[in-house]
Amino acid sequence: MVTHNLLFDTMIYMYALSLLFYFSDFVDASRRAKRMGTGLLIFVWTLQTGYLLMRMVHHADFALLSRLEYMLFFSWLLVTVSLVASRFFRIDLLVFFVNVIAFVLLTVNLFSNASEEMPLATWQLARELLYVHISLVLCAYAAFTFAAIFSGMYLFLHFQLKTKNWSKTMRRLPSLESMELYTFRSVVIGVPLMIMSLAFAVASLLFEGRMAFLLDWKVISSFIALFFYISYVVKRTLFNQPGWRTTRWNLLSYAVLILNLLLSSFSRFHSFS
Repeated sequence: MVTHNLLFDTMIYMYALSLLFYFSDFVDASRRAKRMGTGLLIFVWTLQTGYLLMRMVHHADFALLSRLEYMLFFSWLLVTVSLVASRFFRIDLLVFFVNVIAFVLLTVNLFSNASEEMPLATWQLARELLYVHISLVLCAYAAFTFAAIFSGMYLFLHFQLKTKNWSKTMRRLPSLESMELYTFRSVVIGVPLMIMSLAFAVASLLFEGRMAFLLDWKVISSFIALFFYISYVVKRTLFNQPGWRTTRWNLLSYAVLILNLLLSSFSRFHSFS
């Protein structure tokens, strides 16, 4: 459990899953993914609406509503607008980023004041946000690792076929099309996880008043690694580059990610964390 409150935890988990499906739909034009993302988002919107209605009935005077409830209402409003945009307009990228912002707002405020009687201290809030950041970034690293393995196998098989160097190992590998697709889907899972993890890292710095850490090379290099992976998605979806080129770019992106990880011990941000 994250906030030790079933309602709030359900909101967080369902919202995170919704973002994953929305991003998958954006890059792969999957109707099934979009339906899943929309369904989960409607479920989150229903939970938020029910909670806000109960709180408003309990506090007839709007002046008595807490900061948590006002921010939840703002998050609810963003979700509502994104659902309307998803229904009547085809601006999937806008819907995704609006919901990333709403997700961060929702989670930060649940951590900061999930209980009016026992608010978290600022340092506790920053620590909780960092826990979420670490969890998300580890999941992103796992997805990117799978993508790198599939890319390596793709390039190996591509080279063997090109040079007509047949071997028993080739028979044990999936087809080039399958490995390229597995690479792409792994990256599609990793990118939104990394976006959310960086959003939580920035939020923790804002709560601690450590804006100078935004210029730390670790933070900057993390955004550079994310840029490489987004470039891979763009090359694969918009420019329709051949598989051997996009898989090589994916391996380069993974190399940047590993370099970013290996040099973490020299980062002031991780020392602060």
